[in-house]
Order: sequence, then C-alpha cells, then structure tokens
Amino acid sequence: MTLSPDILAWRAEILQPPGALNGVARAAQQRINRLIPEKVHAAVTAGISGMTRAMLTGADFATGSPLIGLPLDERRAKAAKAIDGWKKAAAAEGGVTGAGGFLLAAADFPLLMSFKIKLLFEIAAIFGHDGTELPERLFILHIFELAFSDAAHRAGVMAALDDWEARPHPAHLNDFDWRAFQQQYRDHIDLAKLAQFIPVVGAPLGAIVNWRLVERLGHTAVMAYRMRAEQGAGETLPART
Repeated sequence: MTLSPDILAWRAEILQPPGALNGVARAAQQRINRLIPEKVHAAVTAGISGMTRAMLTGADFATGSPLIGLPLDERRAKAAKAIDGWKKAAAAEGGVTGAGGFLLAAADFPLLMSFKIKLLFEIAAIFGHDGTELPERLFILHIFELAFSDAAHRAGVMAALDDWEARPHPAHLNDFDWRAFQQQYRDHIDLAKLAQFIPVVGAPLGAIVNWRLVERLGHTAVMAYRMRAEQGAGETLPART
C-alpha cells in the first residue's frame, strides 16, 4: 500500500515527538490553572464527561445520509464548507462566552465539544460513512483523540486507525476508554482555553482559539478519512479532473 505524499507528511506531523517548548507550555498552563476557581474546573470536567457519554450512546449527533459515489475533490470541497461553517459558529460562541466571566466561559467547553463532534459526524457522512454504526463512532472518537492528545497517545491512536477496514472492532461502546479520552482532551487544550476565563482578554481569545481548534479538528478528520480510503482501496482515491 502506498499512501499519497500529503497523507504521509500529515502522519509524520501527527507522530512528531514533543519539542523543547512543551515544558514551558505546561508551566504556563499550571499558572493559568491556579487563577481559575475550583468550581469552574469541576464544571468543565463534568461538562466534558457528560458530553462524551452522550456522544457514545445518543443518536442526536449523526445527521445526513452517507454520500456515495462522489469523487475525492467534491468530498473535500463539501468538507471544507462544513469546517468553515462550524469554525464561524464556534468563534462566535467563544467570543460571547469569553466575555461573560468564569462561569459563562465554563459553559463553552461542552458546547464547543458538541460543535466539534457534530462536525466529525458531518465529515463522516461526506466521506461515505454512517455515523450511527458502532465502528464509525469509534473511528470518530479516535479522530478526536488524534487532534487533541499528547504525542505518546497519538501514536497509539494512529496505530488503531491504520488499516481500519481490515481490523476487528469492539462489539460494545463500553470498550472505549472514555476516561483517557476526556483527560487527553482536557490537558491538551487547557492552556489555550483556560486563558479564555481571564477577564478582558477572554472574549477575543475565545473567538480565536475556538476557530483554530475547530480548524485543526476538521483538517485531522479529512486526512484521517482520506488515509482510511487509501488504505482500504490499496490506492490513492482519484480526484476529478
């Protein structure tokens, strides 16, 4: 199997080990954490946990029927449009909650997560997959982990995604480690998102950070589905000329 050059470059970027600035970022994150009231930390953790559980068991996230028979360039165009729409929605929501103080900003965590998960289901359908099926929900969760985890965890997720169509999958959603999922997400975005809680600067930071987080997730999803298609077909998907 030969993957296209841009997929290989993306894989290399995803699997790159952390750099020297990682420790500096962690120290900054800890300082910001100390500025946030404990009840806000508790609300954020509870919100992420509740949203994850709802996503694992609910039917409200999957929207739209899988698109079958489209060439790659049309799928990428539709995905780009979906990403752009959710980026704008997330930026607007992040600006409003960032201007509202600690408690309102805390509400942004589960709300932004719902935007991200809905985007992933939409991209899944664009690439021809049914988000109501268990293996597809697991794939979606793995994409989320790939975008918002540390280097060591990303390596394990990438290994789980490789040759997805050929490998067996868990028979039950309870087999997914949602606690690790929650912790990786929380730790990975804390530095950017917790700054949103700081008065005055919270509103512009909330809009910018939400935009970039959704953009990163959308790009990760598109590349993951392209990789899956190439691995499953044994060749690069053709783009329409």
